[in-house]
Amino acid sequence: MTAAAAARTILTRLHELMASRLHAQGKLNQVVDIIGDSLDSEVCSIYLLREGMLELFATRGLNQSAVHVTRLGIGAGLTGTIAQNMQTLNLAEAATHPEFQYVPETGEEKFHSFAGVPIVRRERAVGVLTVQHVEPRRYEEVEIEALQTVAMVLAELITNAGLVDEESIGGRSAAQSGQEVLTGLQLVKGLGCGQAVFHQPRIVIEQTVAEDTEAERQRVYHAFDKMREQIDQMATHAEFGAGEEHWHVLETYKMFAYDEGWSRRINEAIDAGLTAEAAIERVQQRTRQRMREIRDPLLAERMHDLEDLANRLLRIVSGQLGTAARTGLRQDTILIAKNLGPAELLEYDKRRLKGVVLEEGSLTAHVVIVARAMGVPVIGRVTNARALVRDGDQLLLDGDRAQLVIRPNSAAIETFEARLARSREKQAAYAALRDVEPFSRDGQRIEVMMNAGLVDDMPMLSLTGADGIGLFRTEFQFMVADTLPSRDRQTRLYRDVLEAAGNRRVIFRTVDIGGDKVLPYLRSADRAAEENPAMGWRALRLALERDGLLKVQARALLEAAAGRSLHVMFPMVSEPWEFEAARAVFEGQIDHFRRHRHQLPDEIKYGVMLEVPALAEMLDTLLPRLGFVSIGTNDLTQFLFAADRSDPRLAERYDWLSPAILRFLKRVADGCRGHDVRLGVCGEMGGRRLEALALLGLGIRRLSITPAAVGPIKELVRRVDLREAEAAMTGWLASPPPNLREVMTRWAEDRGIDVD
Repeated sequence: MTAAAAARTILTRLHELMASRLHAQGKLNQVVDIIGDSLDSEVCSIYLLREGMLELFATRGLNQSAVHVTRLGIGAGLTGTIAQNMQTLNLAEAATHPEFQYVPETGEEKFHSFAGVPIVRRERAVGVLTVQHVEPRRYEEVEIEALQTVAMVLAELITNAGLVDEESIGGRSAAQSGQEVLTGLQLVKGLGCGQAVFHQPRIVIEQTVAEDTEAERQRVYHAFDKMREQIDQMATHAEFGAGEEHWHVLETYKMFAYDEGWSRRINEAIDAGLTAEAAIERVQQRTRQRMREIRDPLLAERMHDLEDLANRLLRIVSGQLGTAARTGLRQDTILIAKNLGPAELLEYDKRRLKGVVLEEGSLTAHVVIVARAMGVPVIGRVTNARALVRDGDQLLLDGDRAQLVIRPNSAAIETFEARLARSREKQAAYAALRDVEPFSRDGQRIEVMMNAGLVDDMPMLSLTGADGIGLFRTEFQFMVADTLPSRDRQTRLYRDVLEAAGNRRVIFRTVDIGGDKVLPYLRSADRAAEENPAMGWRALRLALERDGLLKVQARALLEAAAGRSLHVMFPMVSEPWEFEAARAVFEGQIDHFRRHRHQLPDEIKYGVMLEVPALAEMLDTLLPRLGFVSIGTNDLTQFLFAADRSDPRLAERYDWLSPAILRFLKRVADGCRGHDVRLGVCGEMGGRRLEALALLGLGIRRLSITPAAVGPIKELVRRVDLREAEAAMTGWLASPPPNLREVMTRWAEDRGIDVD
């Protein structure tokens, strides 16, 4: 008999039983008899999770007096071990297992063989199904598979009958329903509270037994076709970020997507009587079990790929596609994800989004930059966040301390609300500086500008009292659009931004796409796979290749700034000729406007974003042709240290206060002195108080930062004597201390300067 035939025999009888009007306990009593008869088993028992313990609910073969009396802790004995590890056990001699223990009241001492499978609901064990024999023997694979299939149906039965605690149904034991505190990596400071929402919502299977096997098979066939089409499109559309490793992942996906063995196992589960969703989940449970047994890390990683693909197939067959952004946020939300792209974050309603928790993430990833611009606190590197947090859990996110409190108790909520109130008071104090000019203690005026990327950001200019927009990320419009924005749409955006800014300066950075800022509607079929996308065909390199893209943007900027001042900044310039080529595109459009008698901007200033270290070596030759230079510390850090900003393993490895970075920045600052060029920093480094203090000590007098940081940095400037800070920085860089961050913190505290 095949596994499918054995399971179908059992499921047919169970289906009739589930449809009957028998009470839940009566159904379980019959279930153990059905399984025992079908598998010719002397013992069959069902244990269910109640109040954090596994309680014997029904048995055939053990003492009936033990029902609802025998209770085992999670991890206790063979049954508790199955529940704890969510693993199948198949033992010819149960007593030889190190976790074996007798339970005297059950009368099981005469039985030698033992097999058990977990009853799983929402990725948590809510019970255990076991069989035993007097004679020592290992159960055949067909019997084990039949037990695993039946366990899925039991999960539905016991859930619908309310036989396990609500906490267990939700995927938690009683111990897991209380408060838990997780720590991670601080990515964006701030406090937020709300309900847990998963970026990729979990699929809950509500029906396991199929009414029409052939209909379920057709649903799976269609889902496989759609999934394979999606994987093929991923390979075709991977214009950016398509490094060699990325292509290996895609090839692995394609291998699994077209694997006949995988689809055959799902079909066999359908043959056993399961719905399409339950069949996929059944095979996925088996995959998870195999993953726990694998010691080869490479093979384990491939099994993770298969699980990810199974999740995709499950979403397709269930019709639950898309992310939580598509369905909308209904209440204050803390978003949970493995990782996020910047465009994905922009899809969320920032009025409802109070925080983001990532299992990966790094300080300089673009999604973190977007989150800062949105004013959303973020913590990363939170191990197993998606496993420990449940949908709807109340969460407290402390971005200042990089902590996540799950299901907080009343004391934690009270403490958090007190901190939130103090934070709001602090923000109110910063807001009071809106109309105060940031002069240092020794009378030097510092320009404190803000970064922006959408029209919605512009009200923050007046609310914060920033001196202008030091970095307007024009690519945001491209990232939130479904198609390439037309010239008219771009012109309207740029004009609206300039009108909102009034007489304050706005520096527009030309479109910076590539790397982790992927535009799916741009394709490049002839583009070779990049081994390192961060250093590949992106930003100005891509824009110069697609000169039509840059020409349209140039025309839109010139038209929007007619009669005004226009400041244009080119990203990722590596050599002077790239700047000249980009400027030539603008000058060509200016000639076009003159020929057609279109109004031009009153003045145009061109600048570069210094992100590539090579440009610093040639900056002296370029300075006479520049109006301004903005240092992009995010990319500069990864290029200087050869450390991929998106690699979570390197997230904490390199410090912005490393003497190597500060010496490099000082050399750039010194090189710009004596030239009629404005030098500033528009990277995230300038928005952190201690790092901003370091920049001021290097002689940098213009900072462009996230709106939320404008008030804190203006307050910092008013406390610092810049001549004293410059002298101290010169000494530190001449003879760097072992930990410059600690030395600078003490220096600031001695002078009453808060750098948190």
